[in-house]
Amino acid sequence: MSAPGLPMKAPAPGLPSRVRIHEVGARDGLQNEKGTVPTEVKAEFIRRLAVAGLTTIEATSFVHPKWVPQLADAEQLFPLLGDIADVGDVSLPVLVPNERGLDRALTLGARSIAVFGSATETFAARNLNRTVDESLAMFEPVVARAKADKVRVRGYLSMCFGDPWEGAVPVAQVVRVAKALMDLGCDELSLGDTIGVATPGHVTALLSALNEAGVPTDAIGVHFHDTYGQALSNTLAALQHGVTTVDASAGGLGGCPYAKSATGNLATEDLVWMLEGLGIETGVDLAELTATSVWLAGQLGRPSPSRTVRALTPPPSSASHKE
Repeated sequence: MSAPGLPMKAPAPGLPSRVRIHEVGARDGLQNEKGTVPTEVKAEFIRRLAVAGLTTIEATSFVHPKWVPQLADAEQLFPLLGDIADVGDVSLPVLVPNERGLDRALTLGARSIAVFGSATETFAARNLNRTVDESLAMFEPVVARAKADKVRVRGYLSMCFGDPWEGAVPVAQVVRVAKALMDLGCDELSLGDTIGVATPGHVTALLSALNEAGVPTDAIGVHFHDTYGQALSNTLAALQHGVTTVDASAGGLGGCPYAKSATGNLATEDLVWMLEGLGIETGVDLAELTATSVWLAGQLGRPSPSRTVRALTPPPSSASHKE
């Protein structure tokens, strides 16, 4: 448990005054769990995240159940979240892979969606069973229909910094696909370091190249995995560039079912601790968020991988978790 007054606020020059955290724990965080998480547990997890002050909480995915079995209950889960609106101005984005997924999401009243593309051909083939350009063509009517219905659209781009099969991914290659996604009409672009190989200089180089290609910084979010312990340093580099949207997963949950080298996402608690120390507002109650991750860890039967959660949580005296 931390001492009162910690972390001490010591603002650094050139950083944004506020950051919006795009919480992905309930979707990206849980999708790789081997055991099926009950629908009611997922709903309660999302409710607790909202109570902790998170205002963008990715709820689920409308992919075909056989591809991501953990999220096969999207139709059952989403209707359970109507009470989230009572917590405050909370957005519940959902992932849709194609027009069929969009139909399912819109039928349930989703007002914010995301499409998920790849910067590399190998991952596109393994994840989407299409080439990069074929996947963009698939997204075109999805984005067009969503925008016509005044639904907000986020474009995820995976493998932006490295690919487990292709190795280093050229910046120009990422920029081409990113620009194509934005040209479809996406409101926001999330740059995914799917296997966690990015370093701060690489982050800055890609952000600069995107700006030169006409993608504004205020339309960009960053999504880092902590495979090599670089997620926070990469986030700081993005903040120094002016990025104000950061993806994170409560408790550090997550991976990728199609890229086995992808480990957990940047933990939301670790991100909030750093941002609080920098004097950057998030609207998130760190104690409430930590308690939520401890609760979920109990549901999953194992401790949270987040360093901040572990530091702020006294060791149990008698309770035990499955290791």
